[in-house]
Amino acid sequence: MTVTATTDPEVDKLTGRGTSRGTGGARRRLPRIPDRIRQGGLPYLLLLPAVLLELLIHIIPMVIGIVMSFRQLTQFFINNWGAAPWSGLDNYKIAVDIDAPIGEALLHSFFVTCVFTFFSVGLAWLLGTAAAILLQESFRGRGVLRTIFLVPYALPVYAAVITWAFMFQRDNGMINHVLHDQLGITDEPSFWLIGDNSLYTLIIVSVWKGWPFAFLMLMAGLQNIPRELYEAASIDGAGIWQQIRRITLPSLRPVNQVLVLVLFLWTFNDFNTPFVLFGKSAPENADLISIHIYQSSFVTWNFGTGSAMSVLLLLFLLIVTAVYLFLTSRGRKGADV
Repeated sequence: MTVTATTDPEVDKLTGRGTSRGTGGARRRLPRIPDRIRQGGLPYLLLLPAVLLELLIHIIPMVIGIVMSFRQLTQFFINNWGAAPWSGLDNYKIAVDIDAPIGEALLHSFFVTCVFTFFSVGLAWLLGTAAAILLQESFRGRGVLRTIFLVPYALPVYAAVITWAFMFQRDNGMINHVLHDQLGITDEPSFWLIGDNSLYTLIIVSVWKGWPFAFLMLMAGLQNIPRELYEAASIDGAGIWQQIRRITLPSLRPVNQVLVLVLFLWTFNDFNTPFVLFGKSAPENADLISIHIYQSSFVTWNFGTGSAMSVLLLLFLLIVTAVYLFLTSRGRKGADV
């Protein structure tokens, strides 16, 4: 008895088996990737370039920096930093020893950065919130104002900060020209880029550069608040401040939770603004921790200690972020209940 195998095109379609004609008209089956595997692997394939860039730009340098923090890496081992002797936790002990000059300077820089971050983030959030609320109502010129408010966020950072550096010059800067020459507020031209005023200068530039991002985020969040809530509150006799307190701010809580965290991380890690304003050596009152780590690494050529400071900064930011996310998620769950 002879069994003859036949191929049914309809069966092939249902089973997913493809066929093609080979030499001499013979039919052979071509293997096909199952749809489930093909659809499941496509997202990972699309994410592959981003993952590779993340590895090359962030993960691998971070791992190298952590390894460097455990070595006595100085200028003598620049050509072959792998030959630097292993120091264990000595670099970390030096960085956290507040009784020694290096640890004391790092602690001072940490406190300066905390003050700078507090005022920069607070003022940026306050200005962004006020501008977003004021521009919610329709009036002539609203689109022009929105565009003008976003200009600081659209400008390149270096170009904007260099412009501010020229404006804060003592002898020919616009700030002293207005305050001293035209308004007569100050007795003599002030030093804005050195001395006690350097921190104020840094905060002003940081707020000017960062508040449009807060404005953009909050303006987008306000679009999701139904206008009926304000109309009902107005009918019930609620004033503008009561509406902001009872409707606007509670509705913007999810946006503010993300916004404050992003502004905090950006500001605490800010390197471009102080570096362009003050150069490699910032004044003592404006010695942010990012500039301090740069000086410890590339000015004194002590890359081991500088790497240890960077790792400590990374751990601090991770802890603050974890605590912040825990508290905000806990408060959100409590509000939902």
